[in-house]
Amino acid sequence: MRNNVYFPFMSMLLSCGLILPTLHSATGELSYSFPEEMKKGSVIGNIAQDLGLDRGRLAARKAHFDTEENRMQYFDINVNNGDLSVAHRIDRESLCGQKPSCVLQLELVLENPLELQRISLHVQDINDNSPQFQKDVMKMEIQESTNKGTRFSLDEAHDADIGENAIKSYSLQSNEHFILNIDTQPGGRKHCELVLEKELDRETEQEMHLLLIAVDGGSPQRSATVSINIAVLDANDNAPVFSRAVYKAILPENSPLDTIVITVSASDADKGVNGEVMYELNHVSENSNVFSLNPKSGEVRVVSPIDYEQESNYEIRISAKDGFGLASFCTLIIDIADVNDNPPVVALKSLVNPIQENVLPGTEIGIITVQDRDSDINRQVKLSIQPHVPFKLVPSIKNYYSIVTTGELDRETTADYDITITATDEGSPPLSSSKAIQLSIDDVNDNPPAFEEKSYSVYVAENNQQGSTLCSVQARDPDWGQNGKVMYSLLPSEVNGYPVSSFLSLNGDTGRIHTVRSFDYEQFRSFKVYVMARDNGSPPLSSNVTLSVFITDVNDNTPLILYPAPEGNSFMNELVPKSTHAGALVSKVLAVDGDSGQNAWLSYQIIKSTDPGLFKIGLHSGAIRTQRDISDSDNTKQNIVIMVKDNGQPSLSTTCSVSLLISDNMADVPELKNMQSYDGNSSKLTSYLIIALVSVSTFFITFTVIVLGVRFCRRRKPRPLFDGALALPSAYFPPNYAEVDASGTLRSTHNYDTYLTTGSRTSDFRFASSYTDNTLPAGPTLVMTPEDLADVF
Repeated sequence: MRNNVYFPFMSMLLSCGLILPTLHSATGELSYSFPEEMKKGSVIGNIAQDLGLDRGRLAARKAHFDTEENRMQYFDINVNNGDLSVAHRIDRESLCGQKPSCVLQLELVLENPLELQRISLHVQDINDNSPQFQKDVMKMEIQESTNKGTRFSLDEAHDADIGENAIKSYSLQSNEHFILNIDTQPGGRKHCELVLEKELDRETEQEMHLLLIAVDGGSPQRSATVSINIAVLDANDNAPVFSRAVYKAILPENSPLDTIVITVSASDADKGVNGEVMYELNHVSENSNVFSLNPKSGEVRVVSPIDYEQESNYEIRISAKDGFGLASFCTLIIDIADVNDNPPVVALKSLVNPIQENVLPGTEIGIITVQDRDSDINRQVKLSIQPHVPFKLVPSIKNYYSIVTTGELDRETTADYDITITATDEGSPPLSSSKAIQLSIDDVNDNPPAFEEKSYSVYVAENNQQGSTLCSVQARDPDWGQNGKVMYSLLPSEVNGYPVSSFLSLNGDTGRIHTVRSFDYEQFRSFKVYVMARDNGSPPLSSNVTLSVFITDVNDNTPLILYPAPEGNSFMNELVPKSTHAGALVSKVLAVDGDSGQNAWLSYQIIKSTDPGLFKIGLHSGAIRTQRDISDSDNTKQNIVIMVKDNGQPSLSTTCSVSLLISDNMADVPELKNMQSYDGNSSKLTSYLIIALVSVSTFFITFTVIVLGVRFCRRRKPRPLFDGALALPSAYFPPNYAEVDASGTLRSTHNYDTYLTTGSRTSDFRFASSYTDNTLPAGPTLVMTPEDLADVF
């Protein structure tokens, strides 16, 4: 720890503009001593060096002096090298008046971390003020009868400087009647008196003119001169006497002008003119214009505003003189009482603005100070921050407070805060002031895009136009700027083994989805894709949503007839016994439609018939039945043209032809003789049978044919070749088709086994059960033997 050393020749050093060494007190306070009136920019010392701070960190730590508002900033700090320099003219007399010690307190604030360094600046007086008398001429009246050795008080000269630079001595012009007596009072003030050395003689000399010189102790010395005019009078042997040597008064600051502070009183035992007392302010100072003195009544009044913060007490010397120049003196001490007239002032010293929304609770975002120029309890201040904001004030060093966060911040909820800090002192009545701080929250990418729907479903009719708009997806991101900009994309997937990009395309900016191809309901009826929304933050956030695409059916498939087979592929003839009654099932048309719903609802209609009144067809079943009993007059061969129509809009239709042969015996049907095989397999089987029959007939034609023919004709009764349920070859049913009631498609559980070709009628049939009670009774399975073929041919 280093201490200042005050040498006897300190005044000489100060007069030369030298600065005393720094002082570090035990409490860590840094102190400098320097003379007043230094030039602007003069360096007082290096704070960084004296405090052991890193000079390169001063700027980063925002080094600055904390001063009250509306106060002159007398000093600057160079944050680049740590030099403490003078910023404005420093006049010790205007700052500290007659105080023996003039100390300016500075507070150096360093941030990150917050640190407060107190600096005391001792302003040393220089001899820059000359002594000054209140008046240019002192007038005195002395009776000639005044005894030798009588003392006469003289008005003091005032010097704004202090110490060695204050008034050091008085000298009186050489004369034969008076000498000068100087009395040094406590505090260093020098009071001078005229001492009568030789009696006066009015008749010899009625007036005397003396010069009084006041000299200060500065270097170079300064002086002031006043003329003393003495009128020699007749005898006046009583001087005025004050009731008290010292008057004291307490005056509240801000007292109205013309307020009576106190009344001084002096009495003179003389009569007449010698007993008339006049009062006047005797001590000249810079504060003499604050009060006035009534020369007759002795009332001291306020003539200028009183401010405790500028001056807390006054000391005034008052003289009382009678009509012939005898005087006495008293001292008036006025203490100024503090009034709570200064509201606390909140100053923002540092603020991080904007702050990111993801800062942790307890983060320091700003520093404030609070100042109150009043004293004692009027200076005690309480701070509060508005409720319902995630911030609080934490006391730090002295009158410094930190603004810290108390919870998590969310820019999407609140983007800006208007923080109001209120400071209230404890005076009566209390005064308060507020400081508004605007704080912005900086966005962080903490919100992924959110789709407006949990999932999307869209319906599109098949055969849609390529490139048509399917739908739009929308995702919202409450973040700001690039963090809230949303881009869309399709996640890679497959639909029926193909990439989803071959079905749909997505506009990455708008979320609009277009079709790439035309859909076919009969190929697939629905599929799912996944859409991703990604923001443009760093790192980016994303979310997915499912889009279900449902393809609706369009009536674009013509009904397909399964039975009877299309013309040109087979020769379709159905045998109908002549004994068939009305309502009997003779055949059935089977048809399917690739569409679905009502587009696949089929209806059947006979549009052309050899005998229009003989047969009818079920509207939805396709079953062909007789409308009346078959008669012998009916044509043996009946041709029916049937139209199958779906229920779409517009409806589609197709036609087929059914040939019916009315006969009880195949031999009676001449058309059978010229029948051709239905397909290759049936033709080969027929050929094999014919060859076998011919071979057998060669050996047995004579005997076997006659015997079997006679027996067969006698015993066998005629019965229909086909009973009520028509046997249909299973080959007519394509895979994946099953009949549904009233739809024209057979159930998958009703299968028909066929053992004979429809063209040759030479194989076995296995008949299914009847559809209705009106069908012909089902007999046993008909097996055609060679004997039967012989009967036929």
